[in-house]
Amino acid sequence: MKLIRAIVRTERETEVMESLEAAGLYGITKVPVVGRGRQQGIQVGDVNYDMLSKLMLLLAVSDRELPVAIQCIERSAHTGHPGDGKIFVQDLLESHTIRTGEAVHEDR
Repeated sequence: MKLIRAIVRTERETEVMESLEAAGLYGITKVPVVGRGRQQGIQVGDVNYDMLSKLMLLLAVSDRELPVAIQCIERSAHTGHPGDGKIFVQDLLESHTIRTGEAVHEDR
């Protein structure tokens, strides 16, 4: 299992969510965040906005769903401009469903 943390532009939320849902990936957590990348914010006239609003999506996916999830996010979040975002992938050893107590382990 993998945990995907995708940081995307807030204005691309609808496209990203629709793309993931069309691929059958429904378990998503959305968190509003602020931050900056290599571009160190944006300069508008004399004003520098060094922290920009973004959306962080968290998805737990199987190893076989990983390429599909990444492709959905990349295609739907892409604008071609700096600040489109990042996708981070981590190993996820297990997860637990609170209601049922079911545990899902990495090897499943």
